[in-house]
Amino acid sequence: MTDLATRARTLLDLHTAPEILVLANVWDVVSARVVAGTEGVRALATASHSIAATFGYEDGENIPLDLHLEMVGRIAAAVDLPVTMDFEAGYGDAGGTARRAIGVGAVGGNLEDQMKPLDEAVGAVEAVLAAGRDAGIDFVLNARTDAFVRAAPGADRADLLEEAIRRGRAYLEAGAPVVFVPGVAAREEIAALVDAWGPRRLGVISAPGRSLAVRELEELGVARVSTGPFTQRVALTALQDATTELVAGGTLPAGARALN
Repeated sequence: MTDLATRARTLLDLHTAPEILVLANVWDVVSARVVAGTEGVRALATASHSIAATFGYEDGENIPLDLHLEMVGRIAAAVDLPVTMDFEAGYGDAGGTARRAIGVGAVGGNLEDQMKPLDEAVGAVEAVLAAGRDAGIDFVLNARTDAFVRAAPGADRADLLEEAIRRGRAYLEAGAPVVFVPGVAAREEIAALVDAWGPRRLGVISAPGRSLAVRELEELGVARVSTGPFTQRVALTALQDATTELVAGGTLPAGARALN
């Protein structure tokens, strides 16, 4: 377990370092090796949506947990970097799922609150952290609040921000080192979250066409930025564009690198 403990400590330190932690999410062994082999990459994060899509499942815990964990284990075994797993809402047993994730080599994880009652959501956070302690590692929980992504259309953004702050503060007080708030992209909202929780406590997602640049997020005090399913979409967009060119009578694009 020493190696896992070392990877977990490394991942935790990356969240509190002055430099923002950039996580280009991966979904299989080849994507993991490509990202891990890219200069400047210091850790890997899996994307539940992308892993589910790889096997033909819709997002939202539709992929069987055994299959999901098998892929995460293959990824963790294929690289020398810390790996954090998106295990969605914990498949009905957040602590048990965290234990199984640790068992296949993950040293961190995302946990959605799905806007459940706060005491229930805090209990799930505590269960995940307890799983890490039981395994002898500093499991890096990225406690996610869905205050924005599950909001009704037209909901007041100020109210959503207040609820996200309230929930995030509860998760931090329970011991989570970082809180993930998908759906937040505006500079003012990000600044308010950092102000409420302190620097290097907030995680956000980079969405094409609407997110701030990584350097700007770092200046605001964000701890980590990940990409969720968007890196897979970048790859699939390139594949579809290349196929379109080929069937139209052209050729594959020049400059393709032998990355596998």
